Amino acid sequence: MTSATLAPSSGTHPDDTQPDASVATLRLRQHRYVRSLVIIDAIVVAVAVLAGYVGRFYDTPAIGVEVPYYVILPVLAVVWLLSLKGLRCYDDRVLGYGADEYRRIFTASLRVAGGVAIAGYIVDIGVARGFLAISFALGTVLLIVARWVARKRLHRQRTKGQGWARRVLVVGDAPHVLELVHTLRREPYAGYHVVGACIPDALLAPVPQRLGDVPVVGSFRNILDAVAATGVDTVAVTASGELTAGRLRRLGWQLEGTDVDLVLAPALTDVAGPRIHTRPVAGLPLIHVESPEFRGGRKLIKELIDRSLALLVTLAALPVMIAIALAIKIDSRGPVIFRQTRVGLDSKEFGVFKFRTMVTNADALLAELTAKNETDGLMFKMRNDPRVTRVGRFLRKWSLDELPQLFNVLLGHMSLVGPRPPLPSEVARYDGDLARRLLVKPGMTGLWQVSGRSDLSWEDGVRLDLFYVENWSLAADLTILWKTVGAVVRSRGAY
Repeated sequence: MTSATLAPSSGTHPDDTQPDASVATLRLRQHRYVRSLVIIDAIVVAVAVLAGYVGRFYDTPAIGVEVPYYVILPVLAVVWLLSLKGLRCYDDRVLGYGADEYRRIFTASLRVAGGVAIAGYIVDIGVARGFLAISFALGTVLLIVARWVARKRLHRQRTKGQGWARRVLVVGDAPHVLELVHTLRREPYAGYHVVGACIPDALLAPVPQRLGDVPVVGSFRNILDAVAATGVDTVAVTASGELTAGRLRRLGWQLEGTDVDLVLAPALTDVAGPRIHTRPVAGLPLIHVESPEFRGGRKLIKELIDRSLALLVTLAALPVMIAIALAIKIDSRGPVIFRQTRVGLDSKEFGVFKFRTMVTNADALLAELTAKNETDGLMFKMRNDPRVTRVGRFLRKWSLDELPQLFNVLLGHMSLVGPRPPLPSEVARYDGDLARRLLVKPGMTGLWQVSGRSDLSWEDGVRLDLFYVENWSLAADLTILWKTVGAVVRSRGAY
């Protein structure tokens, strides 16, 4: 973790100069992005209602309705778009990150479909149910897909520093400010760009200061002045003993009507939303955190889904696996399958199956390469490992060497999604925190794979594994499986 070091400012920080120009540029990008979403949604809705009409009446005339369809189609499209706006599907607080954006689109479409069905039944204007079913089913799917495509483009722009992002002022104690800054910068595509910090009055010096490379722009006494000076649109408050409930409440009052959002970053981290529930007690919003679920009905369903999908994929990939086996046999001497001891659920050891990608004496050569390790922590990773065969390099690039792990899933040793299966030598050096990775089955893929694999540091890999253990869900598993396809295609971090 970054040390909480307050240092005098040296030189000019990019965010210190011409803040008004930066704010204007970001707001222009924001308005353009929202405007593009409105245009895309209008096109999608128009295509959906036209497709519904053509799909229902392509071979029969539209008869038996009191209101002609050339009136129904535009009215339905306008009502649909108004429903999207009414449910704040263009609210910048939900755009570009999280599932709430998709949830609102689905809810808005469902409400319009239900409202039209009820109104059609009451008024009895004879609108074809097939037309409505095709329109809403197709339109809802296309709206969500279009938002996903727009979001991916926005993420790429944000990662390059070119997209619309929120300017953030972080308020809190120095160590917590640094921790929050590090967390926000870990995922730049989320769009939270820290431009300054406010720290307790006791730590403020008469000369310009920095927390790392973040300029200190004020104290707790002049937060509003700092907001005006930096042109931020978000104030993120993290832990501090001096920020009492009364002081925080007054800050919220002061920010009313300023178009500046107040965000609270609790000290409780790496806990997913579904496990967090707010319960008002005596006027206090108490946060209730549910315990992780390691047994029960959901685990049984996960087990059934794992084995069913693994069986289907195994049958589909069998010709590919046979071809890979032949290629390995022709390329180098040795067995086709490499079986290595790993540690799984409840610290039980098992043999993980992989296609052999290295020479047969790879373990004996490891001692000579230890000094060339390119990762930190307990793993050994080397981008150009001389032990890897020609076929093995190809298999690793496209993650084909891991296909035999499907048999581990069928045998119940592994899951399709889970933490990375560790070696016994790694587990022997686990502390209490790391041992929690063994509370669930290891996976063929996981957050570590869709987030960069070998490009990740040891600390980030462990953090992702522990996050999965604490917050796993069936929906998250499906999302990770979907993202795994993209990660394999891009071959990011595979070597």
